[in-house]
Amino acid sequence: MEKIEHATVRTNGINMHVASVGDGPDTVLFIHGFPELWYSWRHQMVSLAALGYRTVAPDLRGYGNTDAPPSVESYTAFHVVGDLVGMLDALGIGRVFVVGHDWGAMIAWYLCLLRPDRVKALVNTSVAWFPRDPERKPVEKMRAMFGDDYYVCRFQEPGEAEEDFAKADPAKLFKLFLAGRDPSPPIVTKDVGFSGMTKLFEDHQVDLPSWLSEDDINFYAAQFSRTGFTGGLNYYRCWDLNWELSASWTGVPIEVPMKFIVGDLDLTYHIPGVKEYIHGGGFKQAVPNLEEVVVMEGVAHFLMQEKPQEVTSHIHNFIKKFSSP
Repeated sequence: MEKIEHATVRTNGINMHVASVGDGPDTVLFIHGFPELWYSWRHQMVSLAALGYRTVAPDLRGYGNTDAPPSVESYTAFHVVGDLVGMLDALGIGRVFVVGHDWGAMIAWYLCLLRPDRVKALVNTSVAWFPRDPERKPVEKMRAMFGDDYYVCRFQEPGEAEEDFAKADPAKLFKLFLAGRDPSPPIVTKDVGFSGMTKLFEDHQVDLPSWLSEDDINFYAAQFSRTGFTGGLNYYRCWDLNWELSASWTGVPIEVPMKFIVGDLDLTYHIPGVKEYIHGGGFKQAVPNLEEVVVMEGVAHFLMQEKPQEVTSHIHNFIKKFSSP
């Protein structure tokens, strides 16, 4: 960890915090999700740097030490892809290997859709690519499937989730987020809220899993105590806006070489229809150069932290086929 260097890069009108380590001829760009930071990729960064790669992991806009523009509409996938391309330009990096997780996986898909010329190959985790449905907005679909108390729907109203999170101890919130292993849809009623769900950590002694330390929890808690959650929540609030803005790309396949990894306890894997889509040919049709799907047994959503060595091996075994000699 002490080898990881930190810098601030000016890109797309914002200042972006970038963590990096290694100096190999090929660069791996890591893109984090919600509620995370560059720190989520700490294990993979160090391990792949030791294998001869340059590794780069920014805090996305709205997170950590990167600027957080005030308007909700400033958090579309188009803004964030622009940030990443500008960051690579500022660092003098051309084409990269891309690894994404959660919302970072969504951004990685958009990066491959919009700027495939900058991507050598993709290893995406947790969130598969679903072709744009021209008939129905995504949040509308989720509301119809799971109801108003589904967490994505809960996040839509600016200020509401922030008020809920503010009632909770940040460390307990991150224990709730990171250590959760229930793959059923996260339903959060207004009367309980996420803050109410953290009561478990007050009423009972809950041990952290072996892969998560109090120092890790405190790192996330300190960062989000300073910044708040609005930046990250705004990605959810732009989900339908991404749908509107991407209309011109309807039906366009993702054509970069890619590998997909998901835990069998990941809530994203248990959304109705997802397993059938991933394993039944629909995913391959939308992503023609999908070369491999890995389902990690007994692993939940934050797989790169839960099983760091295995995830690093899966990444390396794929990208080394496309690496510089």
